[in-house]
Amino acid sequence: MIRQAIEFTLKDGRKAVIRSANDSDEAEAKAALDFITKSCGETDFLLRYSEEWADTTIESEQSFLAESNKSDTKAMLFCFVDGKIAGNCDISWGKDLKTRHRATVGIALLREYWNLGIGTRFFQELFNIAKENEYLEQIELEFVEGNSRARALYEKMGFRITGLIPDGVKLKDGRLQNIYTMMRKL
Repeated sequence: MIRQAIEFTLKDGRKAVIRSANDSDEAEAKAALDFITKSCGETDFLLRYSEEWADTTIESEQSFLAESNKSDTKAMLFCFVDGKIAGNCDISWGKDLKTRHRATVGIALLREYWNLGIGTRFFQELFNIAKENEYLEQIELEFVEGNSRARALYEKMGFRITGLIPDGVKLKDGRLQNIYTMMRKL
C-alpha cells in the first residue's frame, strides 16, 4: 500500500517527511537496508542483530519494498530527515474472517532521532491507515522487556499490556528476556 508524503516539523524545528519507499530507486533500497542494519546494531530491543541482514541484497530489499507497496494488507512507511532515513514503521493484517479485525504494527528509529516526535507521528499515520479498513478493530504489538522508552510511547498512544511471552528473546550472551504483548482498540 503506497502512502503519499506527509510533511511535519520535528521537536527540534527540522522538517521531516513520512512516506512509502520508492521501490524502483536502487539508492533508496540501499538506504533502507543500511537503516535497518544500523538500527538493529543500536539496540538489543529489535528482534534481529545487524549481522543478520548481511545476506540481504539491494535487489531483494527492492523486491520486499515493492511487495509492501503493492499489498492491500500491509503498509510500510519511512521517515526522512534531511534526506536520510530516520525510522520506519509498518502495519499489516490478514483477510481471514476470524482474525481480520486485528492488525500488527512495528516501529524502529535510529538513536539520533529519538525524542523528536517521529514515533508519535508514525502511530498517528498507522491509526489513519487502520481506520480506512472497515474490518480492523484493534492494533497489536510486542516489545522486549526493559524497553521502557518504547513502552512509554505505546502507553501514550493508548496501548495496554495484554500478555507476556516468557523468555521470548535470547541474546547472544545467553540472557533471556520476556516479550510483552500490547493492544489498542481503534
